[in-house]
Amino acid sequence: MRLHLSTWPEVETYLADRQSIILPIGSTEQHSPCGLIGTDAITAETIAGEVGTRTGTLVGPTIPVGMAHHHMAFPGSMTLRPSTLIALIRDYVVSLSSHGFRSVLFINGHGGNIPSVQSAFYEVYETLRVQQGDAAPALRLALCNWFTLPSVGALAKELYGDHEGWHATPSEVAVTWAAYPDHIKTAPLEPLDPVDPRFYDSRDFRARFPDGRMGSDPSLAKPEHGHRFIDAVSTEIVARHGAFLDGA
Repeated sequence: MRLHLSTWPEVETYLADRQSIILPIGSTEQHSPCGLIGTDAITAETIAGEVGTRTGTLVGPTIPVGMAHHHMAFPGSMTLRPSTLIALIRDYVVSLSSHGFRSVLFINGHGGNIPSVQSAFYEVYETLRVQQGDAAPALRLALCNWFTLPSVGALAKELYGDHEGWHATPSEVAVTWAAYPDHIKTAPLEPLDPVDPRFYDSRDFRARFPDGRMGSDPSLAKPEHGHRFIDAVSTEIVARHGAFLDGA
């Protein structure tokens, strides 16, 4: 069940039995010559949809733009300031809380979002404390970074060996190809060299990683791999967060 494809009476009926919701959050940024610019949003949305189906949990609209300053030297990339992203998440959650949602699971597809999402959780808690004091709802917020789950590392090792890398990874590209098989992109890639994943601003990132990859070989991705990642990740998220989504 998707929030944006529901009517308000349907949401009201849902809230009579369940007070949980899943919010996918990603980014709009370069993912090498082979990866779609929407990769991080697509992966989060795809996995959130599968988890929602398996658990019967409402899935909210995807937050498609995140904190991606370090990719801004590549055309098409978009970014929010950390303060903007924090404010956006706060307003999303406070709005949902006012309707009776009490457990919100963010499924995140972009590493650059993590500090801002975690900070936003405390902005939400503090906003409600200041506004409502002891009458504030017992709201619970949780973050799941799907790409860091053990099931992803194990499957990526099996499929790609040492070529998974840190950005524009074959695992995330494979998920997008499973979701959008009509948008598979190919391009010649230079051989991989050993990489130091440290960088500073967007210019430094572009200088260190000229085609946008960080030690990865996205050409190894296949749509069938993407389906395997979606299944493995969804299974692990349900095992880790199923009770949270049930309100337990």
